Amino acid sequence: MNVRTRLERLLEAVRRAVRDARHPSGPPLQPTRRAWQFDVLVAMVIGVSTVYYGIDNVDNVVLREIAPGVEYSVPRPRGPGGLAFMVTLAVIASGALALRRRYPLAVLSVVTAATLATPQSVLRLTFYAFVIAVYSAAVYSPYRVATLTALPVSVVLVGTSGNSVTPIVPNEYIALLILVPMAVAAVGLRTWKLRTDEGRTRLSALEREQAEALRRAVEHERARIARELHDVVTHNVSVMIIQAGAARKIMKTAPEEAAEALLAVEAGGRAAMTELRHVMGLLTMTDEGEVADGGGELADAAAVPAPQPGLDRLESLVGRVRAAGLPIDLTVTGPPRPLPAGLELAAYRVVQEALTNTVKHASGATAAVTVDYGPERLRVEVTDTGGRPGAGAPTGNGRGLIGLRERLAVHDGTLNTGRRLTGGYRVEALIPLETP
Repeated sequence: MNVRTRLERLLEAVRRAVRDARHPSGPPLQPTRRAWQFDVLVAMVIGVSTVYYGIDNVDNVVLREIAPGVEYSVPRPRGPGGLAFMVTLAVIASGALALRRRYPLAVLSVVTAATLATPQSVLRLTFYAFVIAVYSAAVYSPYRVATLTALPVSVVLVGTSGNSVTPIVPNEYIALLILVPMAVAAVGLRTWKLRTDEGRTRLSALEREQAEALRRAVEHERARIARELHDVVTHNVSVMIIQAGAARKIMKTAPEEAAEALLAVEAGGRAAMTELRHVMGLLTMTDEGEVADGGGELADAAAVPAPQPGLDRLESLVGRVRAAGLPIDLTVTGPPRPLPAGLELAAYRVVQEALTNTVKHASGATAAVTVDYGPERLRVEVTDTGGRPGAGAPTGNGRGLIGLRERLAVHDGTLNTGRRLTGGYRVEALIPLETP
């Protein structure tokens, strides 16, 4: 590496440092009311003690023994002028501490100037305020580069000002020996606090994003469920309109057939009321436009919408998945019986979602689908033997299972999922049934 390249890199580093010094590493601290009160109290305590120190030491002469039999006379400010000068320095240095969190670098500059102007014989007048200002700048200043430059400059200026009268440790190094470790510790504390706050901020943001994503997924799934159940209810009502119209036309000529049509209308009405009872709370959470969508179909008796898939179409679903390369065993136990269309749709979606997840996440596995018609509940179980993740596995986000739980909750059902002890995965839906 030639000299020119090194010089260019050095200049670039200096430019970056100057640029960084002008920009804060974070937002300025906004002290709380309690923090303001604490800082004002600190400023008052330091101010009262240093002013008292100045008043108590005016016109005094201090004799210090710098060698055996050798004494050094240290005169302190005299007269009203000296007293006013010391009180002014004490008030400026201590009063600035009230703003030490909001303007830490400015407070450090003011207190440093007051400390440099303080006579060595009464250095304690501003020294304590200087220590607090150094700590505050290191911990609270958002201008990190400027702070790391100003701290050593201030410490060196204060530490090397005046004359040494102590034979073992010269006075000009006392402040340096005390403040340098303090500044290093303060910078380390600030770095630790910044990293901790950043970590907490990122964690809070991630939690908020996850909660928002979950909320959106639930709302989207609820809206989709409401639309599907709306279609089912519309189908039932449309059939009722057709049957009622037919019964009206044949009531006089064929009363027995009209009675059968009216019984079918009654059965359709009961089924529709069952669906409405399950979905009523959910429909109130969707937009009115979505609920009202498709209402015109009620008046169109000739156009009856096709019902959603039910348990009678499981063979077709299993056949399609088998064709995709997944061996599946389908078992139906118990006497099958007609169930509400919305309930059958929920059970169908459970099987569909579970088999889709098996194809995505357990390539090479075998699956088993069990539908058990119990006297009081319908049990739908899908299991697989486990396999390697497929190409679509990384895109999974868990929303499918969330949607299934919301869908089953409409019918007071539950969903149990988890890994099997023998390997693979298990999805089980339990849906209560009305007693025939």
